Amino acid sequence: MSLVDHLKELRRRLIISMAAIAVGTVIGFIWYQQAPFGTAPLGEIIRQPYCNLPDHLRADFTRDGECRLLATKPFEMFMLRLKVGALAGVVVSSPVWLTQIWRFITPGLHRNEKRYTFVFVSLAVMLFVAGSVLAYFVLDKGLYFLMGGGSEFQVAALTGQEYYGFLLALIVIFGVSFELPLVIVMLNLAGILRYEHVRNKRRIIIVALFAFAAFMTPGQDPFSMVALALAMTLLVELAFQFCRIRDKRRAQNRPEWLELDDDEASGPVSSSGSIAAPAPVNPPASTLVERPVRDTRRADDYFNDVL
Repeated sequence: MSLVDHLKELRRRLIISMAAIAVGTVIGFIWYQQAPFGTAPLGEIIRQPYCNLPDHLRADFTRDGECRLLATKPFEMFMLRLKVGALAGVVVSSPVWLTQIWRFITPGLHRNEKRYTFVFVSLAVMLFVAGSVLAYFVLDKGLYFLMGGGSEFQVAALTGQEYYGFLLALIVIFGVSFELPLVIVMLNLAGILRYEHVRNKRRIIIVALFAFAAFMTPGQDPFSMVALALAMTLLVELAFQFCRIRDKRRAQNRPEWLELDDDEASGPVSSSGSIAAPAPVNPPASTLVERPVRDTRRADDYFNDVL
């Protein structure tokens, strides 16, 4: 395909993906308040960690005692519902736009590359979802620790913008962090990272993971930091074990001469001995062939008779 055809194909894939995300956003916008097929509304699912707090830790803005978040701006509730609906739309429509990405990339790949690409995309989606689910449960358990300190003197009155922003940030950080083992596996498959490079550096890596978790978690609380660091440590260790097994198999299938240096591959170099003195060059033998002299007497006699 020419460059123009590639751009047209990319435009068509983008249009289909954006249309699917728009439809998913509408579904998420409706699901925010209305529960389809007997499920819980999306807004109730998101605010559930806040509503699980004891009554004395959160403010009550209603007379019936129902859990509510605070809104301080005119369009805050509508914008929050739209943001949550858009996020839900991206998740709901993920099979469509992932398929469009797959169909745009695969025509330029070989058969084995298509297989690896499909596996990596599937693992990336599952790891991100696993990180998001863990972030939700971490917030459900860790919010009590965050709101419990100083409850004798103050009560939690969170706005929807603050609470949703904190939850979405935690979900994104956990989901993206769970992609680290997949990156390690990809580097090992590309031959850039080997198990011997990280075999004796586990302590440094674990300390770096805990420092990363402490710096990246939005609440800076020890509960979410420890949960993220422990989960990443477990996933990174699984990735290291994959690298160890693959490097071992590659070493068994690799011939011994490929492990030698360039100077050793051709064997030891021996001396060629002393160089002899120059000798005179003999002239080459003649290659000319002597042709017999043609007998022309008969022709002379013929011409004499004619004359």
